[in-house]
Amino acid sequence: MDETKRKPVLTIAGSDSSGGAGIQADIKTMLANGVYAMSAVTALTAQNTLGVDGIMDATPEILEKQLVCIFSDIFPEAVKIGMVSDKVLIHVIADHLKKYKAKNIVVDPVMVSTSGARLLKEDAVRALREELLPLALLITPNIPEAEILSGERIRGREEMERIAKLLGERYRTAVLLKGGHSVQDASDVLFYEGNLLWYEGERVLNDNTHGTGCTLSSAITSYLARGCEIKEAVREAKKYLTGALKAGLDLGNGSGPLDHGYRIFDERTADGEV
Repeated sequence: MDETKRKPVLTIAGSDSSGGAGIQADIKTMLANGVYAMSAVTALTAQNTLGVDGIMDATPEILEKQLVCIFSDIFPEAVKIGMVSDKVLIHVIADHLKKYKAKNIVVDPVMVSTSGARLLKEDAVRALREELLPLALLITPNIPEAEILSGERIRGREEMERIAKLLGERYRTAVLLKGGHSVQDASDVLFYEGNLLWYEGERVLNDNTHGTGCTLSSAITSYLARGCEIKEAVREAKKYLTGALKAGLDLGNGSGPLDHGYRIFDERTADGEV
């Protein structure tokens, strides 16, 4: 892992006003995992732990300006892409990733809400499939998202392996299929270079899980930027996510956020600071 300087990392995603997911979670996660975070905002949302009250997409023009400003000045060592709900915005992102030859691209295909509601229209899903996924070094779908991408149901471990392989071969990318949606507890399967590798996760009893997907993908992106190969990046990111859940932050009246800064506060405590 190259620690000679702080590596710049870009997150392309929507803003979460409550700070638990999206751009805010990405930036906090990246800071906690030793990289310099930059952002291109795809949408503004009004939300809290109880739900989303409003959303406004960025214009293609301002998204393009953000990307040009970032890539032309502080070139990112890795790029994480979260929810992008509009096909035109997806096209802008894909066009600029190719133009600037972006590397270490991680796509978290946010397509389904925690309650199971579809978040992307069909034309946006099609654009995601055709334009963004083929550019990725790694994609990180959960079970419902993998079902949409594959068109098949996933009920257990063998099907997780088969669908991870199917998606990896279809989009020519590594796939981390996350099992947190009641299929394989907190264990995830990675399809990488033709092989399958299981990460047997620890199920943490914590109802405050808002932003876990954003957090995991951002942590993986951070470790890729620091020079880790994919298997190591996933392993380290899962350790961080488990710790953020175990920290037991309890905020809000609904599904609250994780403690993204638990390592920082643990270090301060160890040094005798209050």
